[in-house]
Amino acid sequence: MFEVELLTEAEKELANAYDWYEEQLTSLGNRFYKEIKYYLTLIENNPYLFQIRYSEELRAASLNKFPFLIIYWIDEINRVVYVTSIFHTSRSPKYF
Repeated sequence: MFEVELLTEAEKELANAYDWYEEQLTSLGNRFYKEIKYYLTLIENNPYLFQIRYSEELRAASLNKFPFLIIYWIDEINRVVYVTSIFHTSRSPKYF
C-alpha cells in the first residue's frame, strides 16, 4: 500500500470544486468529495491502476460521475503517491 499526499494546489482545487458543487445543490459537494475519496483509495491500494498521461511520470484517474481527473505521480522508493491536481477536464492540461 502507498501513502497518498495531496499537494497544495490539489488541495485548493478540491476545496474550490467542493464549494462550487455545494453552491449548485446542497450535498452535491459531499457526493463529489466521496467520489474523490473512492478514487484516492483505489490509488492508495494500487497506484499503477491508472494509465500514464501527458508525460512519462504523470498518471490520471478519470472520475466516473464528475468531469475531473486526479493527476498524480508515484514515488516508488518512499511508497508515496503525490496528487498534483484535482483537474476539471474543461481546462487545458498545461495547468498541471
